[in-house]
Amino acid sequence: DVMNTLVRGQKLPIFSGAGLPHNLLAAQIVRQAKLRNSSDSFAVVFAAMGITSEEANFFLKEFESTGALERTVVFLNLSSDPSAERIITPRMALTTAEYLAYEKDMHILVVMTDMTNYCEALREVAAAREEVPGRRGYPGYMYTDLAT
Repeated sequence: DVMNTLVRGQKLPIFSGAGLPHNLLAAQIVRQAKLRNSSDSFAVVFAAMGITSEEANFFLKEFESTGALERTVVFLNLSSDPSAERIITPRMALTTAEYLAYEKDMHILVVMTDMTNYCEALREVAAAREEVPGRRGYPGYMYTDLAT
């Protein structure tokens, strides 16, 4: 899959584990993203959920030093931020992407990183609402939520 190009509307999940360089990979995708036809409008929407301040600084410095920040909308949710904000962050990113795509007729690439933190926030909110947990303590609607 890594050698194939992305097509418009395609979702490409990248799974990682502890200790693997998933942040480096996400930054590289944003940094190198481009269109074949450079005359078309293009932007990247980047959302990071539950990251540390160090990771947030890494992304911002990386995007700024490579010039990627000029064509990138960045949503950063820190690990110190509330769980509710972590749940809203990907929705805001996707809403922004849809606005740019449908209202501004731009080609958009959305990169969202650490979905594990997003799922943990869903679990925290579901526990606070005293919802019956599903598999591994996550709310039963988590899989539907991730698919939409």
